[in-house]
Amino acid sequence: MAMLTTSDLLRRVPIFSGLTASQMSHLSKTVVKQRFKRGELIIEQGRISGALFIILSGRARVIMSDRCAKEVILNTLGQGDYIGEMSLIDGKAHSASVKTEVQTDVLVLSHAEFVRCLAENQTIAVWIMKGLVQRLRQSSDKVISLALMDVYGRVAKVLMDAAQPRGDQGLLICDKMTRQDIAKMVGASREMVSRVMRDFEDQGFINPQEDGSIELNERRLIPR
Repeated sequence: MAMLTTSDLLRRVPIFSGLTASQMSHLSKTVVKQRFKRGELIIEQGRISGALFIILSGRARVIMSDRCAKEVILNTLGQGDYIGEMSLIDGKAHSASVKTEVQTDVLVLSHAEFVRCLAENQTIAVWIMKGLVQRLRQSSDKVISLALMDVYGRVAKVLMDAAQPRGDQGLLICDKMTRQDIAKMVGASREMVSRVMRDFEDQGFINPQEDGSIELNERRLIPR
């Protein structure tokens, strides 16, 4: 199998879909491919990276922590997602860290090239705006969840958001989620999340599998 060129990789990223062949050729000469091992930080809360990071493969989590090192998982990112744009736009430090869950390959676009791309291609600017709006909505949903739902409701929402449809067989969470992971997503203790998950299993809401995946009964798993 032939090795993919940088241009080939860029064409797989939605925000660059509107570039002309000439623009794509120029961009491919300016981006840098970087590989992160599992557990490495792509960006760090409180620091300025000065670049846009586009995920080519792998998976990473957006994490916010306080001074006591207590963590909250805000989101999970995968192929095609990008990070660092807010810091590039306002010049301020990152408000959260992004840590890889598995080996992750990214393309790194410098601040100067990011600004040039926005100025020369309206499609990229629109994609960036859509991404910012999407993250704002996700943040709003997070606030509503924490403020108005009990732990059962918050856990149910996390499970529903992570699940994927599989035809007539209902919903399935393919990626393994530990109790500690869920606890960090809902702002509760691991012990409380374990209790909620046991209750969900006893009532037929969820059916954990040996491979770590979780089957969901969508009709019964309703946030409170």
